[in-house]
Amino acid sequence: MRSDRAHGLVRRIVGTIIKVLILAPIVIFICGEIVLHLWNWLLPALFHFPAITFWQALGLMVLSWILFGGMRGTRSGYRGPWRWRMSERWEQMNPEEREKFREWARGRCGPATADAQPKP
Repeated sequence: MRSDRAHGLVRRIVGTIIKVLILAPIVIFICGEIVLHLWNWLLPALFHFPAITFWQALGLMVLSWILFGGMRGTRSGYRGPWRWRMSERWEQMNPEEREKFREWARGRCGPATADAQPKP
């Protein structure tokens, strides 16, 4: 019984590794092609930038993942540590404290436009 379970686990792990080894290069290739074609379609025409190669497109993808934090924003329900702490604080505030915070935020972020005002 125990060896059957272990054998099943090993098969699932090996299957997952094989899927990753097959799918990862395909996904990387497709993403690189998308970046390449978007760059070469838009940026030379709009800003007179030079056209890039596939490898430069992959380099841009890696650089953007490093600079902008990878794919963290794509996970559903992901909240950064600041946002998580802020939501906990918000839940603990009473209505007066919340309104005081809103006023403070409005002062820091500038006045809202007429379009952004809630309608009564």
